[in-house]
Amino acid sequence: MTKRIMVVEDNDLNRRLFCDVLKANGFDVEPVADGQYVLETARNTSPDLIIMDIQLPGMSGVDLILAAKQDQDLKSIPVLAVTAFAAKGDEERIRSAGAAGYLSKPVSILPFMNAVKELVPT
Repeated sequence: MTKRIMVVEDNDLNRRLFCDVLKANGFDVEPVADGQYVLETARNTSPDLIIMDIQLPGMSGVDLILAAKQDQDLKSIPVLAVTAFAAKGDEERIRSAGAAGYLSKPVSILPFMNAVKELVPT
């Protein structure tokens, strides 16, 4: 069964890149550009992994991770946080919110796919 990955990224270029790389590696993808649709889309599509941009317009990816981890239907879905905001202490804060993985932008393809495969064994 093909694994489904939800890609939450407001930057069109990054979202397309992540989705294209994931599709090329045999995953189904569910792109989400707007943070306000994250929880609803996750409930409707039941992804095996959520790739979460941390800096979204109008809301924080950290808040969305916290909300997902408090949701009975979503709490078991691993989250890979991807952020350009990589200051000291951010990784710890993001992981303590519930992220299972963390990558800082710019993201190279090999580390990205290694992180995905670690969280979603095929």
